[in-house]
Amino acid sequence: MTLTLLDWTVILGYLLLMLLLGLFFRRRSSRSTEDYFVSGRQVTWWLAGTSMVATTFAADTPLVVTGLVYTQGIAGNWLWWSFLPSGMMTVFLFARLWKRSGLLTDVQFAEMRYAGKPAAFLRGFRAIYLGVLMNCLILGWVTKAMTSIVGSVLGQSENTSLAICIFFLIPFTGFYVSLGGLWGVLWTDLFQFVLKMAIVIAVAYYGVKAAGGMSAMLAKLAVLRAVAGPQAADITAMLPDFSRGLTTEALWTLPVLTFVVHLCVQWWAFWYPGSEPGGGGYIAQRIFSAKDERHGLLSVLWFNIAHYAVRPWPWILTALAAAALYPGLAHPESGYMLVAIRTMPHALRGILIAGFMAAFMSTIATQLNWGSSYLVEDFYRRFMRRNASEKHYVNISRIATLLLVAVSALVSARLATISQGWEAVLEVGAGTGGVYLLRWYWWRVNAWSEISAMATALGMTLGLHQWHIFRGIAPVIFAKTSLATTGVTTAVWVIVTLLTPAEPDDVLLRFYRKVRPHVTGWRRIAALAPELPQTRDLGRNLLAWMLGCAMVYATLFGVGKICFGKIGVGSLLLGLAAVCAGLLYRDIVQRVSGTFTGGVID
Repeated sequence: MTLTLLDWTVILGYLLLMLLLGLFFRRRSSRSTEDYFVSGRQVTWWLAGTSMVATTFAADTPLVVTGLVYTQGIAGNWLWWSFLPSGMMTVFLFARLWKRSGLLTDVQFAEMRYAGKPAAFLRGFRAIYLGVLMNCLILGWVTKAMTSIVGSVLGQSENTSLAICIFFLIPFTGFYVSLGGLWGVLWTDLFQFVLKMAIVIAVAYYGVKAAGGMSAMLAKLAVLRAVAGPQAADITAMLPDFSRGLTTEALWTLPVLTFVVHLCVQWWAFWYPGSEPGGGGYIAQRIFSAKDERHGLLSVLWFNIAHYAVRPWPWILTALAAAALYPGLAHPESGYMLVAIRTMPHALRGILIAGFMAAFMSTIATQLNWGSSYLVEDFYRRFMRRNASEKHYVNISRIATLLLVAVSALVSARLATISQGWEAVLEVGAGTGGVYLLRWYWWRVNAWSEISAMATALGMTLGLHQWHIFRGIAPVIFAKTSLATTGVTTAVWVIVTLLTPAEPDDVLLRFYRKVRPHVTGWRRIAALAPELPQTRDLGRNLLAWMLGCAMVYATLFGVGKICFGKIGVGSLLLGLAAVCAGLLYRDIVQRVSGTFTGGVID
C-alpha cells in the first residue's frame, strides 16, 4: 500500500491523541499506586467493561478468527466461544466477591486467603510467573501478529516490521501507559474500541461486497464445498459436524473430541487471560477499579455480551469472504489482511492502519499496566522495600512498565507463530481452573492446592510435549494433551488438599468476614461468627449464570442466522435472548435493592 499525506495525517493524529490522554491523566494517576493501578476505585461499569472488551480485541484476534473459520469453519470458534460459561460465572458468582475483597491485584489473594510461608511463596511466584513469563508471552504473540500486519500494509520485510513494532509501537505505548496509569488505559481503550469496531465492520462490508454480496458469497462457498468432496464440512455451520465422529473408533478424533474439550472441560479447567475461572488478571483489576459491587458486576456482564455477541460477526463474515475470494491460501490467517487491503477504498487506508494500531496498543497497554502491578505490588513492595512513599512506588511502577516493554520485545522476536503463543498459554494452565473456582466456596482449599496445581500442569505440559505421547493433527493433539493434563492436575491438587493441613482458623475467619461467600462450603468457619448473617445465594447465582449464557449464545447465533438470510430462526433466537435479558434485568434490579446496599441474601 502506498500511503498518502492524508493517511499519514490520520496515523499521526491517532498517536498524538493517545499521548495527550496519557499526559492528561498523569497527575491523577500519580497520587498513589491505588490511583495508578485501579483508578482510585472510581470507575463506572461501562468504562471498565469496554476496557475489558478492547483489551481482548488485539491485533492478532481478527487474523486468528480468520484462520479458524478458513480451516475449520465457523464452528472452529468454539475454541474461544466455549469460555462464555466461565465469563458468566465471573459475573454472577465471583465479581461481587472480588470487589468485597478490597484487593489491589488478584495475586494478593494468596496472603488474604492463606497463611505463612506457602502463601508468601505463592504470591511472589505468581507475581513473577504471571507478571513476566505469561504476560510477556501474551505480549509476544500480539506483537508477532502486528508484525505480520505491518508487513502486509507497508510492504516491509519481517525484520523491518518487527523493528517498527519493537522500537516504536511498543515503547510508545509503554510511554503513555507509564504516564497515565489505569485512567489513561481506560480512556484510550474506549476510543480504541470504537475505532476498531468501525474498522472491522467496514472491512466485513467491503469484503462481502467484493464477493458479490451475501447470497453470492454463500453460493460460492457451497460450490467450493461440493468440489472438495462429500467429506467436506459446511464452513457456515455454527456447530461441528458430529456425524463424522460418532462411531466408537472415531470418538478420539475431530470433531467430537475437540468440541467436548472446548465446551465441557476448557471453560472451567483452563487458566487463560481474560477468561480465568473465577475471574482474575486484568478482569479482576477492572472489578477492583469499579465504584461498587453493582458497577463491578455490570462491567463484567457488559464485557461478556460485547466479547461474545457483539464483536465476532464482522470477523467471521470477513473470514468467509476470504475463503470465497482466495481459496487455497497457504497461510489462512493472511486472508484477513488480503480482504482489508484489496477491497477497502484507498481513502480509508490511514483509518485502517490506525484501527490495527488501536487493536495492538489497547492490548499492550493493559498487559503492561497489569503486569507492572504484579511486579510492584506483589514482589517489589512485598519482598524488597515495604515502607517507601507512594511517589516512590509510582515511579517504580513506571520503570517496571518500561522493563516489560524490553522483555516482551525479546519474546516476540523469538516466537515462531501466533498460535504457538495461544496454545502454550492454554496448555500450561490446563487443570488449574478447578482450584481457582473452589477456593472461594470451600474452606478446605489451601496454598498447597494452588501450588501443586500450577506445578503439575506445567510439568505435564512439558513432559507430554517432550515425549510426544499423542499423535494426530494439531487440534487432536491439543485436545488429548489438555484432557490428560486436566485429569492429572485435578487429581493431584485435590489429593494434596486433603493430605495437607487446613489454613489457620483466624485467617479463614478473617477472609469469611470480609468476602461473605456462600455458607455451604464454609459452615465450620461460619459457626465461629454466629453474629454474621449467612449468605445463601448460590442457587440464585447459578440460575442467573444459565440465563446469561443462554442470552449471549442466543444473541450470537441469532445474529448469524439473520446475516445468512434465515430471518425466522434468527428472530426466534433473538426473542429468546430478549426473554433471558428481561429475567436477568429483574434479578439485577432486586440485587441492587438488596445485596448491593450491604445486605445479604438469606
